[in-house]
Amino acid sequence: MNREALILGVGATPFGRHLDRGAGDLAGQAAHEALRDAGLAPADVGAVFHATVSQKAIDGQHMIPGQVALRPHGFAGVPVVNVENACAGGATALWLAIAHVRAGLSDVALAVGVDKLVCADPAQGLAVFDGAMDVAHREETLAALAALTDPLPPELSVVGDRSVFMEIYASLARAHMQRFGTTEAHLAAVSAKNHAHSVHNPRAHFRRAFTAEEILAARRVAWPLTVPMCSPVSDGAAAAVVTRADSTRDESAVAVLSSALLSGTDRATNDAARHIGRRAALAAYEKAGIGPQDVDVAEVHDATAFGEIQQVENLGFCPIGDGGPWSASGASALDGALPVNPSGGLQSRGHPVSATGLAQVFELVTQLRGRAGGRQVPDARIAIAENGGGLYGIEEAVAAVTILGRTR
Repeated sequence: MNREALILGVGATPFGRHLDRGAGDLAGQAAHEALRDAGLAPADVGAVFHATVSQKAIDGQHMIPGQVALRPHGFAGVPVVNVENACAGGATALWLAIAHVRAGLSDVALAVGVDKLVCADPAQGLAVFDGAMDVAHREETLAALAALTDPLPPELSVVGDRSVFMEIYASLARAHMQRFGTTEAHLAAVSAKNHAHSVHNPRAHFRRAFTAEEILAARRVAWPLTVPMCSPVSDGAAAAVVTRADSTRDESAVAVLSSALLSGTDRATNDAARHIGRRAALAAYEKAGIGPQDVDVAEVHDATAFGEIQQVENLGFCPIGDGGPWSASGASALDGALPVNPSGGLQSRGHPVSATGLAQVFELVTQLRGRAGGRQVPDARIAIAENGGGLYGIEEAVAAVTILGRTR
């Protein structure tokens, strides 16, 4: 039996503000779109892996959120596994679906990620992110991150409504700037590139292009980050159908070359080679039998512009410390040597947390099929997705890297 895994279908809702829709409605839409894309029905699915945080934190559906969300849409009688792994929940659901199929437990598995974070009270949506770090040691963690660099002068300090993760990313960005010479202009270049990509993505939360100058002049969130450099709070869902390679002859199916999921380790702050994202990338490359030089297109977890700079380094697209200049050179643009975040990334496409990892896969499958329209990367054959989640110590608590390949 050939137990190599394929992604046979993908689906995604538009990301944005869906005040009149529930999480189950969004999840059902994405799941059915993925099944239609695969030419299958709910009865063909052997197991469902459902990722969410908002159904628990906001709706109070602390248990069985997947069953509650999906049974009204025809998914009954099969195993439904509920997944929570912070912002990497969707990628984790996919990792489980791939493992399930490769183990021969089912011919078809469905991964779904959904979150509704837009609330009448914006503070409620932002508060969800507080649980993605060690709540018992919150202040110590933030103090340790702030201590990575010299204290900010008073004129650069800002107090206002924002996710705690914007403070975290700002601290990490400042440390990178101090150590490697990364600049605000580098961050603005990344953000401007992603906003330009999003113009061509009908499912993106925001589809407006910004110049680097507009981005630098925008309202500051936490220095050096401005509003356009940061992902918005979004609602949305995405899904993927995974099947065995010997169960279909569909030429639009995409091969799963590897899927790596890791947790963090204790390391020195300056030991970038052991960063969780770097370790996950190396594990995925080894399993796939390829290297970064073989990748044609990437989707990375740019919850802020700095996140993309860090992850293109971790993925080996450029040396550690060179992510800023490499990005500003145009290498990661649609017409560059290695396009990154053609979807617009989290900064523009949006970030409904548990849906993000599967939205990355939706984009990459679309790219490998040659169906991405104005954001299409020419002749893309190998694609990589990096999806991180939470914070533990000085890095993400979880990292997932998935490598996909064209089958025709």
